[in-house]
Amino acid sequence: MNELETIRHSAAHVLATALLELWPEAQFAAGPPVEQGFYYDVELPHRISPDDFAKIEEKVAAIQKARQPFVRSEVSRAEAEVLAKAGRLAALGNRPEASKFKLDILQRIPDGETISLFTNGSFVDLCAGPHVPDTGKIGAFKLTHVASAYYKGDERNPQLQRIYGIAFATQKELDEHFAMIEEAKKRDHRKLGKELQLFTFDEDVGPGLPLWLPKGGVLIEELERLAKETEFAAGYQRVRTPHIAREMLYKTSGHLPYYAESMFPPMELEEEKGGEKVVYYLKAMNCPHHHKIFGALPRSYRELPLRFAEYGTCYRYEQSGELLGLMRVRCMQMNDAHIYCTEEQFAAEFRAVNEMYLKYFKIFGIEKFRMRFSTHDPAKLGEKYVNEPELWLKTEDMVRRVLVESGIDFVEVPNEGAFYGPKIDVQVWSAIGREFTLATNQVDFAVPRRFGLEYTTSANTKETPLCIHRAPLGTHERFIGFLIEHFAGSFPTWLSPEQVRILPITEEQVPFAEELAAELRAKMIRVSVDGSREKLGAKIRLAQVEKTPYMVVLGKNEVSNGQLSVRSRKRGDVGGDLGLMDRATFLARIESEIRERSIAS
Repeated sequence: MNELETIRHSAAHVLATALLELWPEAQFAAGPPVEQGFYYDVELPHRISPDDFAKIEEKVAAIQKARQPFVRSEVSRAEAEVLAKAGRLAALGNRPEASKFKLDILQRIPDGETISLFTNGSFVDLCAGPHVPDTGKIGAFKLTHVASAYYKGDERNPQLQRIYGIAFATQKELDEHFAMIEEAKKRDHRKLGKELQLFTFDEDVGPGLPLWLPKGGVLIEELERLAKETEFAAGYQRVRTPHIAREMLYKTSGHLPYYAESMFPPMELEEEKGGEKVVYYLKAMNCPHHHKIFGALPRSYRELPLRFAEYGTCYRYEQSGELLGLMRVRCMQMNDAHIYCTEEQFAAEFRAVNEMYLKYFKIFGIEKFRMRFSTHDPAKLGEKYVNEPELWLKTEDMVRRVLVESGIDFVEVPNEGAFYGPKIDVQVWSAIGREFTLATNQVDFAVPRRFGLEYTTSANTKETPLCIHRAPLGTHERFIGFLIEHFAGSFPTWLSPEQVRILPITEEQVPFAEELAAELRAKMIRVSVDGSREKLGAKIRLAQVEKTPYMVVLGKNEVSNGQLSVRSRKRGDVGGDLGLMDRATFLARIESEIRERSIAS
């Protein structure tokens, strides 16, 4: 655990201590730190609600003030069982009823593993730690909400109350956290996506299957244009693959049967020739199709590296409880590519992929990011991972060296690699500090061999290429969800669904407005004319609410002198009024922002 996780883990113990002082009969299960704080699962006849939070937090404050030391002790399994049966674990003293959840957890600790307890004051808990030195080191503490959860996530088990809290080293950090949460609510991509008419979901279509409205379609087109231009300049070749394939393709790749739960159910079809029944699946990943494209022609070392790119549509049967707006969907369009290369070419290709990520981060104003480098567990070779110990170590070392030499911030995480090779998950932080996992970069030394992929070497021998799977922009769905929240819907001009709105003050200026709009459209600038009878102030407010980057106000004076009164979407007379411009100056400004993909507008 890092320092913050240790604080939060300790806070969970203090929470349990406080709850027991109020409700001594409480039975506790697990209390871990999590991404957004910590929780403790408790069984308790009293139904805890936010109305109880003040008195719980009052008890917590007293425990913090007492500066109770966290004391670690090791016990035998038999000693721990005696304490659990006496009701002493996760309690302030012996109780008539056994500590049933702790007893169950204890029984699942593997033989030979150290069993430890942590004590603060009278509270004793079965826990591996670590903890802060004493309860006074927890810092700023706040309860957030209560939910229900089945013990061990199994609906056959008792339903518990899950009490969530948050803790930081200082009150300032806690205040900043809650300010970020409030801002995040305003930026929620589901809320803004509806308000800005970007996408929708429909029950007749199905959960997790987004429908992109025209304005959302613009975002997709612009992202694809960016990706295609970038990939063309980097030597990628575009390919297209079908949305469906026979079962055998995914058996060859190894995705079946191991990935079956994440795929839509199979379709059994009767082939026209011979009446043979064949099983098909909706495409859950693009890589097997790209491997077939590589294998369709004889390949020479002179062709390598070969870089196949596709915005491929994939279908994954995410569980309904895991669906979340655009962040977790069942149909996704992926900025996918596969690079086939020799071992000697690998470092340069992997470095180039990382540089592509950095280019995109700069374009979208992503200032904080981290690469999460996931490796294998030698003990799970042949089970979770392809049984190629030497290739695992070799490719992990190659990836590690590229990351170090590139000076990229990364953290190494064991036992989280893909089944066919090490991978990198790209984590980014939005403008308000919210963390997102956007994309994955993977090394594959196993599946090309399963497909029999080969190239002829300079020595006229056959070799299997390495394959790099990469998707710097992730999927349209997840990346656009991130961008909505990152920019709070105020996209830079080049990306905005509507770039200019012309606001004639009266009907007399509408013909001139339409003429100007036609000129802008001829230059591929997305423009509309608000010819309604609303007052100018209302038209401006509507354009600001809809986050249009530029407004051009046209009155009698502007029409007569041929100038444009230009406003930006920034609110306030001073911030939004850019003054009078001639057409050429305005066009040069907006065309430059679009051409340069400027983030400032």
